[in-house]
Amino acid sequence: MNRTLQSESILPNVKMLHNRIKERFPERNLSRIGNELYIAAFEAQEQARLISKPNILLRVGIFILVSLIIILSISALFNVDISIQDFGFMDLVTLFESLINDLIFVGAGIFFLVSIENRIKRKQTLEKLNELRVMAHIIDMHQLTKEPETVLRRGLDTKSSPERNLSMFELSRYLDYCSEMLSLIGKSSVIYVQNFDDQVALATVNEIEALTSGLSRKIWQKIMIIHQLEESRRIDEIPKNIVCELPPNNSLICLNLFRFK
Repeated sequence: MNRTLQSESILPNVKMLHNRIKERFPERNLSRIGNELYIAAFEAQEQARLISKPNILLRVGIFILVSLIIILSISALFNVDISIQDFGFMDLVTLFESLINDLIFVGAGIFFLVSIENRIKRKQTLEKLNELRVMAHIIDMHQLTKEPETVLRRGLDTKSSPERNLSMFELSRYLDYCSEMLSLIGKSSVIYVQNFDDQVALATVNEIEALTSGLSRKIWQKIMIIHQLEESRRIDEIPKNIVCELPPNNSLICLNLFRFK
């Protein structure tokens, strides 16, 4: 069983989706967003590969600095001229308190140096994840005015009305493309933390997945309404002189099949 998300499998799907959008809606900005998503998915693959590898030069530099701190601390400790006869009880307490404070300070410095690599990777990851989050909101802005009732042409448009020149089928495809892009954004975000164990980055990925799932759910509600409108239109177009005889206690089940490209 494959328990890892292969980044190489995401890029072909994003590329295919971009081509589908470009062929279906060549003049719309959604095609440009599809291209941006492909670039973001490619960067996610490369960045995740770099994050999973250790930074050898940085680790060597940190190791040298930590070693120097430890050596200097030990050397300073042994170079202190301490005579027990010259110290009272309170002097010993003060000395040990000072040593403990120094050890805490040295330990904090060592921890800071050791965690530099992880903090650098976290910063780079959060920057890329924020780009994916912004892209999800941009996709949501594009589908915001794509309402199912616009295909019914009820009422007159005003000067500020959005462009409404999509057929029922085109509107369904447009919304479906938006939903697919949101799904691929969620998949691309997971690539960053698959081999990077950082709680802050993981929490950000969870937020992005929740965001894309919520937006996609809203889009699919529109798609379902379009399917229902299409089915109602087909039923209305059935000639009135046709009589359908059904066996008793049976119901007619209408299946609305859409052939997706």
